[in-house]
Amino acid sequence: MAIEYQADLLLVDESHARGIAEIYGLRKIGVIGLLIRAKCERRIDSLKVELDKLRERAGFWIEERLYYYALSIVGEG
Repeated sequence: MAIEYQADLLLVDESHARGIAEIYGLRKIGVIGLLIRAKCERRIDSLKVELDKLRERAGFWIEERLYYYALSIVGEG
Protein backbone atom coordinates (compact mmCIF):
# COMPACT_ATOMS: atom_id res chain seq x y z
CA MET A 1 0.00 0.00 0.00
CA ALA A 2 2.87 2.38 0.81
CA ILE A 3 4.31 1.80 -2.65
CA GLU A 4 0.94 2.09 -4.37
CA TYR A 5 0.17 5.41 -2.68
CA GLN A 6 3.77 6.64 -2.87
CA ALA A 7 3.91 7.28 0.86
CA ASP A 8 6.50 9.75 2.08
CA LEU A 9 6.97 7.91 5.35
CA LEU A 10 5.90 4.52 6.66
CA LEU A 11 5.07 3.98 10.34
CA VAL A 12 6.26 0.45 11.11
CA ASP A 13 7.82 -1.31 14.09
CA GLU A 14 7.84 -5.02 13.28
CA SER A 15 11.36 -6.05 12.18
CA HIS A 16 10.29 -8.15 9.19
CA ALA A 17 8.16 -5.31 7.82
CA ARG A 18 11.02 -2.85 8.38
CA GLY A 19 13.28 -5.13 6.37
CA ILE A 20 10.82 -5.21 3.49
CA ALA A 21 10.48 -1.44 3.61
CA GLU A 22 14.27 -1.24 3.40
CA ILE A 23 14.32 -3.48 0.31
CA TYR A 24 11.87 -1.16 -1.44
CA GLY A 25 13.71 1.97 -0.36
CA LEU A 26 10.80 3.26 1.71
CA ARG A 27 11.46 5.82 4.42
CA LYS A 28 10.29 4.43 7.72
CA ILE A 29 9.90 5.42 11.33
CA GLY A 30 8.77 3.43 14.34
CA VAL A 31 6.78 4.44 17.37
CA ILE A 32 9.95 5.20 19.35
CA GLY A 33 11.32 7.35 16.54
CA LEU A 34 8.03 9.17 16.33
CA LEU A 35 8.08 9.83 20.08
CA ILE A 36 11.69 11.06 19.88
CA ARG A 37 10.60 13.48 17.17
CA ALA A 38 7.63 14.59 19.30
CA LYS A 39 9.95 15.25 22.26
CA CYS A 40 12.40 17.21 20.11
CA GLU A 41 9.53 19.28 18.75
CA ARG A 42 8.23 19.81 22.31
CA ARG A 43 4.94 18.07 21.58
CA ILE A 44 5.42 15.82 24.61
CA ASP A 45 7.08 16.68 27.91
CA SER A 46 8.82 13.40 28.64
CA LEU A 47 9.88 10.56 26.39
CA LYS A 48 10.38 8.33 29.43
CA VAL A 49 6.79 8.81 30.56
CA GLU A 50 5.46 7.93 27.11
CA LEU A 51 7.73 4.90 26.69
CA ASP A 52 6.75 3.64 30.14
CA LYS A 53 3.07 4.00 29.25
CA LEU A 54 3.64 1.96 26.11
CA ARG A 55 5.36 -0.76 28.11
CA GLU A 56 2.97 -0.88 31.05
CA ARG A 57 -0.41 -0.14 29.50
CA ALA A 58 -0.06 -1.47 25.96
CA GLY A 59 2.40 -4.30 26.54
CA PHE A 60 4.74 -2.78 23.93
CA TRP A 61 8.07 -4.60 24.07
CA ILE A 62 11.15 -2.36 23.96
CA GLU A 63 14.63 -3.80 24.19
CA GLU A 64 16.38 -2.33 27.25
CA ARG A 65 19.33 -1.09 25.20
CA LEU A 66 17.00 0.74 22.79
CA TYR A 67 14.97 2.16 25.69
CA TYR A 68 18.03 3.77 27.28
CA TYR A 69 19.50 4.82 23.94
CA ALA A 70 16.28 6.64 23.02
CA LEU A 71 16.26 8.41 26.38
CA SER A 72 19.87 9.47 25.93
CA ILE A 73 19.12 10.99 22.51
CA VAL A 74 16.67 13.44 24.08
CA GLY A 75 18.74 14.08 27.20
CA GLU A 76 16.60 12.01 29.58
CA GLY A 77 19.07 9.18 30.07
